Amino acid sequence: MNNTSTIVKITAAFLSLISFFIYGVYTLFIKEQPGSGGGFEYVNVFAPGVSGGETENTQSAALPEENTESTKAVATAGGEALGKVIKNTIKNSSANLSANGVHIKNSTGLNIDLNEFLSGKLGYTIKKDSTPQVLILHTHATECFLSEDRDYYTAADNSRTTDNSLNVTALGAIVAEKLNNAGINTLHDSTQHDYPSYNQSYSRAAKTIKAYLKKYPGIKVVIDIHRDSVQNGTTKTKLTTDIDGKPAAQVMLVMGSQSGNVKNFPNWKENLKLAVRLQKNLESTYPTLARPLSLMSRSYNEPLTTGSMLIEIGTDANSFGEAVYSAQLLSNSLIKTLGS
Repeated sequence: MNNTSTIVKITAAFLSLISFFIYGVYTLFIKEQPGSGGGFEYVNVFAPGVSGGETENTQSAALPEENTESTKAVATAGGEALGKVIKNTIKNSSANLSANGVHIKNSTGLNIDLNEFLSGKLGYTIKKDSTPQVLILHTHATECFLSEDRDYYTAADNSRTTDNSLNVTALGAIVAEKLNNAGINTLHDSTQHDYPSYNQSYSRAAKTIKAYLKKYPGIKVVIDIHRDSVQNGTTKTKLTTDIDGKPAAQVMLVMGSQSGNVKNFPNWKENLKLAVRLQKNLESTYPTLARPLSLMSRSYNEPLTTGSMLIEIGTDANSFGEAVYSAQLLSNSLIKTLGS
């Protein structure tokens, strides 16, 4: 009897261990983890702060010191507050490379002579005729903003939406309209490359760019407009500054390079020549609007032309109105840069 009882206990313990092992394997390798993408289709349920599983992530800003006081629950029309929204302005002092009004955060390990890029001539000129010269698109078109300026966010404040009147596609439309009004023939593609699947967004965007370049070989500049996301725990950061008495979302140029594991990007210096000119014009016309240019060991589809730029406008904690204002200011500097 005692032997039978012992065998039953051992068997039960063994089965329990097997169950825990199987569940662990399921959790690690099968079950989709929040925000990981996991190879699953990205459905239209955009939770705040979830960025998906894209591999070409841009560099987030350094976070300011967080207030240690815990976030208090706030009853709102959109539900209970999930966390705080704090303001920050990324200053030029965060750059590790500066010259002639241009500030760069160089994360590549490359030795950069900024004067070389500022003085070097572009290999093309922008014509003001009926030939398309500029293409604007959005690898992550569903990225959006808070509907209003406030110091908290709720579950109703999605960081992504397929409504093109509220996401970064609306910003691209503003830039395209202003460039066209200035005589710079600009095309705007509103394809949602990150929906319904977030993974491989850059691969799908590359196909779109190649199709436009084949149809309109006169295109010289390709601008991919995004927005950033800066979050620490439950606290989100809006990157903002004051331009002519109005709050504006800070803008960041993100440029790739042939460095690190990035190969087959021989024209990266040509792209950077254009980017530093825009950075200089932003800084001289609207001081503090631009964060330091971020130079990365990435490609971001920029090898496809010698005039490619990725531009981030604000974060998901900025209000849509702040982002719209920044898109208008960015357009003015782009017109100055491309028209010179």
